[in-house]
Amino acid sequence: MVNLSTRFFGLELGSPVIAASCSMTGNYDQIKKIARAGAGAIVLKSIFEEEIFLQLQEELKDRSALISDPEYLDYFDYVIREENLNKQINLIRQVKADTDVPVVASINCISSSEWTSFAMKLQEAGADAIELNLFIIPSDVSKSNDANEQFYFETIRKVLDAVTIPVTVKISHYFSNLAALIKRLSMTGVAGITLFNRFYAPDIDIESQRLISAGILSAENEYLLPLRWTGIMAPKTGCPLASTTGIHSAETAVKFLLAGASAVQVASVLYREGPDAIAGINQGIASWMERKGYRSIDEFKGLLSIQQKNAAVYERIHFMNWTGETDF
Repeated sequence: MVNLSTRFFGLELGSPVIAASCSMTGNYDQIKKIARAGAGAIVLKSIFEEEIFLQLQEELKDRSALISDPEYLDYFDYVIREENLNKQINLIRQVKADTDVPVVASINCISSSEWTSFAMKLQEAGADAIELNLFIIPSDVSKSNDANEQFYFETIRKVLDAVTIPVTVKISHYFSNLAALIKRLSMTGVAGITLFNRFYAPDIDIESQRLISAGILSAENEYLLPLRWTGIMAPKTGCPLASTTGIHSAETAVKFLLAGASAVQVASVLYREGPDAIAGINQGIASWMERKGYRSIDEFKGLLSIQQKNAAVYERIHFMNWTGETDF
């Protein structure tokens, strides 16, 4: 009998397959199904401060006469913020009461004060850990690289000072020196880093000549970028790594574990196949382990990381040697 347990979020997990933050993990009935399918942890749908702000703007459209009243605006903003936060608090309490799966609260804010405020309240509600969904696209040419990176470190420091439960971060790959940044982030005291955030991207409809949304769900071949960086960074970080994007099968999950990930986060496959996809991935990992003679994930985790395998496979030099058949 193989053991699928692993450690991420500063927690012992019964499976390396984590339900990532998405609309399904904001629905109690779906969460129950995900828990029954054997998820190692469930990251609840993120609280987005921007969504709260947009809701405020929509509500104020019908109250245009009161927009000029600063006291009213402050009060209304507070009410909407509390309503959204209370929904998340109630969901955490309900899930914690009815399941044994670790519950991770996810936060995405744009103002410095809300990160700590939300984190403290979600900790009080019973969340087992906090995931900071950190993302700034570096499109503002007036901001330096250092200024963008400082946002990440200041946010982490403030949240770590405010809560006692484990805190992890989920980041994108939009950095000029990604390896150095991941290394520095791993030394801040976070309990883990997830590579990489996948965001909706714009596309262009050439007939209507307007911007549209590109595909929302990940494709099965999108795992290659996070796989490379997992293999490069897993041996070099001061905390565990999890990986996400394009993970639709047990085979792909095993690849990440071999590269050094402690866990994988899945979302798109849950929409395509339903919550039972997690049970299928768990079963597939277990079957592969039995075939290879592994009893635990620790026995093979990182066997194909950059530390264990020729660095040229993960870095640029392999392009000069690649023939399509070479066994590195």
